[in-house]
Amino acid sequence: MTRFVGLTGGIGAGKSEALAAFERRGVPVLSTDRVAHDILDDDQVREALIERWGEDIAPGGAVDRDKVGEIVFADRDELAWLESVTHPRVGVKVLEWRQGLGAETEIAVVEVPLLFEAAMEDAFDATLAVVAGDEVRDARLRERGQAGLEGREDRQLAQAEKVRRADHVIRNDSSLEELDREVNALIDELRQGGG
Repeated sequence: MTRFVGLTGGIGAGKSEALAAFERRGVPVLSTDRVAHDILDDDQVREALIERWGEDIAPGGAVDRDKVGEIVFADRDELAWLESVTHPRVGVKVLEWRQGLGAETEIAVVEVPLLFEAAMEDAFDATLAVVAGDEVRDARLRERGQAGLEGREDRQLAQAEKVRRADHVIRNDSSLEELDREVNALIDELRQGGG
């Protein structure tokens, strides 16, 4: 039976890199952020956005993701509305992906940035928090051309709380090689029935 693992972590902790480390080991992975990004291309979603925010949100028929971001990060009510449109569709895609896994699949990992905040931990057999020091996370965000940590975590639980709630924790303060070692050790533990 497949062990279904929910991966989460703080902003800039390296969730996507940890997900990639699982994938390098042949573990099936899915990013809900990528799924949500793709859902904005859905015809029904695009029509709902146009109805809510006007034609400018989809010039030439393609949703302007930057404009969507400007709207939802400036207004929590608009963010809640967008999530009410996208989250059910994301859930369906995750379920379809999970059902499509072969019987031989031992472990599958889904990255869910707001896993604990959305009370989704019960949907998984195990949870994993990827964490890193604040200085490391801040530097990573700035390297990506984003603002630092300040003001970006108000919707997320503190890393310490994610650590407390998670079944497993991987520290991602070091090299990719060290991250791969930690992921490999966790895969071995999960295969042996741990957590």
